[in-house]
Amino acid sequence: MSADVVTRFAPSPTGYLHIGGARTALFNWLYARGRGGKFLLRIEDTDRARSTPEAAAAILQGMAWLGLDHDGDVISQFERADRHVEVAHELLAAGKAFKCFATQEEIEDFREAARAEGKSTLYRSPWRDADASTHPDAPYVIRIKAPQGGTIVIKDEVQGDVRIAHEQLDDMILLRSDGSPVYMLAVVVDDHDMGVTHVIRGDDHLSNAARQMMIYEAMGWDVPVLAHIPLIHGADGKKLSKRHGALGAQEYQLLGYPAAGMRNYLARLGWSHGDDEFFTDAQAKEWFDLGGIGKSPARFDTKKLEHLCGQHIASSDNAALQRELLAFLEARGDAALPDAKIALLSEALDALKERAKTFPELLDKASFIFSDRPITPDEKATKHLDSVSRGILNALTPHLQNVSWTRDALEAVMAEFAEANGTKFGKMAGPLRAALAGRAVTPSVFDMLLVLGQEESIGRISDAANFEG
Repeated sequence: MSADVVTRFAPSPTGYLHIGGARTALFNWLYARGRGGKFLLRIEDTDRARSTPEAAAAILQGMAWLGLDHDGDVISQFERADRHVEVAHELLAAGKAFKCFATQEEIEDFREAARAEGKSTLYRSPWRDADASTHPDAPYVIRIKAPQGGTIVIKDEVQGDVRIAHEQLDDMILLRSDGSPVYMLAVVVDDHDMGVTHVIRGDDHLSNAARQMMIYEAMGWDVPVLAHIPLIHGADGKKLSKRHGALGAQEYQLLGYPAAGMRNYLARLGWSHGDDEFFTDAQAKEWFDLGGIGKSPARFDTKKLEHLCGQHIASSDNAALQRELLAFLEARGDAALPDAKIALLSEALDALKERAKTFPELLDKASFIFSDRPITPDEKATKHLDSVSRGILNALTPHLQNVSWTRDALEAVMAEFAEANGTKFGKMAGPLRAALAGRAVTPSVFDMLLVLGQEESIGRISDAANFEG
């Protein structure tokens, strides 16, 4: 596939970036990026009553967090209204659309009569073939002339061929009586003008495809490749909603999931590449294709998300991981870390990132870094600081003052001390954890000693040796 591939993500700015929308954006991004194509972003803000700048900003922030960069400027659909109107008038001039002067009352009367007779309520306007000389001086809408007879075939890369009889399609409104364009027209014109070659979107838009294809065919435009992807359901098999937990991309950011893990998990929601579960962005771009998308709704599973995120945290480059951790703290509204603490965090990442599924878990393991002397041990840690344990810490301190501060040397001095005192290191670990971190569950004692350094470590151990709980 050449660089001619152009995909787009076209959200409505009426709320946050829904996790389903984030997956749609990801699929479009992967398809374009994997083929050297373009990924465009269009904000479909024609619904002025519900569209807000805050929602548009939230969508952009969610995409930025997920790392879904787009090409070119963000397109506003509302700002292109004049172009949409122009196309409607082109169709009118070509005899492929018509002015309809029917009032709402007349339309409703038609539908009531159709219902009473058991007929289709699709409106058939008497103005479709009316001579212009009969047009009244009254408000009107512009409707497209739907094909009569035959079938329209939607060739969909996911759903297969979907056939809809033309008799099921009405003469759709293109321009309202106030001259404003409808969404269906705007989408088609924008996709055509933006050069979109592949429309990858949720299958809730499948019913729109046939109506939009009428505009493509009437204008003589090529129909993009269509791929309608099943929606995301919760673990209970029902459409994903607030009862299933977080819904917005930024909610997942604030919960501390790494963006790479989120991308990996969302890619696997409804798409597969063999049995591969964990993969990098480079692999996803290389592998992603429309043929790998299933027809059944995907089920959101938080445990699988956490498992993948843990793998991504563990395999992350430390510098990149630290940047994302600091960005997480900023997004959460935490105070900025002092440079000295950031330096310690950097040193500790190799020890901390194993088995942490989220950033809060990782930062919790790093609590010993963020604590300052004198450390107040929690209830469980206090149990490890009885008089016997404090005596052990007091006796150990001189040995630590004269040792080379390396893992091998520290392990050796601890082993010698334990043997000389008729105990095992396991018995010393509890008091040392309490001294260094104020907790009973911590990273490796040796990891903490090496990160904190000799002076700080000995100071904390001395404090604990004199602790009176």
